[in-house]
Amino acid sequence: MKTLLASLVGVAALALAVRPSPALEHGQEPGPDTASAQPENLVAFVGATLLPITAPAIDDGVIVVRDGRIAAIGARGEVEIPAGAELIDATGRTIMPGLICTHSHVGAPFAADSSDPIQPEARSLDSMDVRASSVHRARAGGLTTLNCMPGSGHLMSGQTVYLKLRLAVTVEELAYRFEDGSIMGGLKMANGTNPQGDKPFPGTRAKSAALVRQKFIDAVAYRDKLRAAADDPEVDAPARDLGLEALVEVLDGKRIVHHHTHRHDDILTVLRLAEEFGFRVVLHHVSEGWRVADEIAAAGVPCSVIVVDSPGGKQEATRLSFDTCRVLDEAGVRVALHTDDYITDSRLFLRSGALAVRAGLSEQKALEALTIAGAEMLDLDGRVGSLEVGKDADLAVLDGHPFSVYTQVLETWVEGERVFDLSDPDDLIYSIGGPGAGDDVPFTQCCANVR
Repeated sequence: MKTLLASLVGVAALALAVRPSPALEHGQEPGPDTASAQPENLVAFVGATLLPITAPAIDDGVIVVRDGRIAAIGARGEVEIPAGAELIDATGRTIMPGLICTHSHVGAPFAADSSDPIQPEARSLDSMDVRASSVHRARAGGLTTLNCMPGSGHLMSGQTVYLKLRLAVTVEELAYRFEDGSIMGGLKMANGTNPQGDKPFPGTRAKSAALVRQKFIDAVAYRDKLRAAADDPEVDAPARDLGLEALVEVLDGKRIVHHHTHRHDDILTVLRLAEEFGFRVVLHHVSEGWRVADEIAAAGVPCSVIVVDSPGGKQEATRLSFDTCRVLDEAGVRVALHTDDYITDSRLFLRSGALAVRAGLSEQKALEALTIAGAEMLDLDGRVGSLEVGKDADLAVLDGHPFSVYTQVLETWVEGERVFDLSDPDDLIYSIGGPGAGDDVPFTQCCANVR
């Protein structure tokens, strides 16, 4: 036991030793206004290599953040730093947009149960635990925006929720909002073998598609009745149906379908249904996407790809290829990456981009796949995904190149607030700890796994 404890202490000491301490030096710009009223929420990062993603890299750069948004960005000497700003010396650091994962299960966002294969009314919002250690583990990986979703054991397993990883204690405080103020998210769907099973679940791929098709037909009819009632006060509206309401949002383009699919024929089935009913869709995983890249490109459908270095356990993924991202990109498909956390760990998300580069995807496209491409697939590219004036100040501060195996995430910022700091011992455990690290210890273990 003493040997084990000594080893653990040694690992923690090594993690602290391989980086300067503190991670960043904080101070104030001297000036005539410094001693008087200091502006609130005004910060300037100075001296870093900046990776804006949508523009060329900037050496010895400056980012000015005001009230949680990027107010200015450029090379030192080209950007005026407001008097009174808190200066952060980022010399030797690399700053890029906070990473965006389009497919995550952190916080246990369970939705549908075993009662039916189609449950679009179930909401991840209602089961999301934003205080879970897995959420802070994502911050430790430089992630700032997540699409948290239920699993793939259903044809429709429920509504996903888009989260901004602020330091907050309720899911409402983290959730993005649609323009009408409602909680923002997509609809999780799946095909292939995962949703198949004993009744009432389908037993074949054809039956799976038939059930989905019928549900969308029902949703079209429901929408028609709602519209008729809205246009004519003498027409009664249909009884409220939460599941069909969600599907109407899909049909109207408000809510995007995020579709788990692996095999080439399953991918084509998704494209067929999307064309038939006109809904927007992002294809997720696409293990055999490289086999139907031209068809995906012709449909104008983006793909969120998972890159794993130890595939197995799923027959549909036997033809998974490291080349998928490159092949899809060359065909003209917009490509993002995702963790599917815990399938891959959020703390190693940058590594997914590096593996895609090793298989031939350009470095620029890999950086986009971790940031702006994912933002586009969540309808959030107007707010996040790149370092641009007016966008949210969501930042990942690194001590090296994003795709170097030696690089660490030093700090993560959300809307101008530091939400992870590797030099803070309370945050360090989330960066280097194993499963359960950082979890609260319950008084008893009798209910530790209750969902």
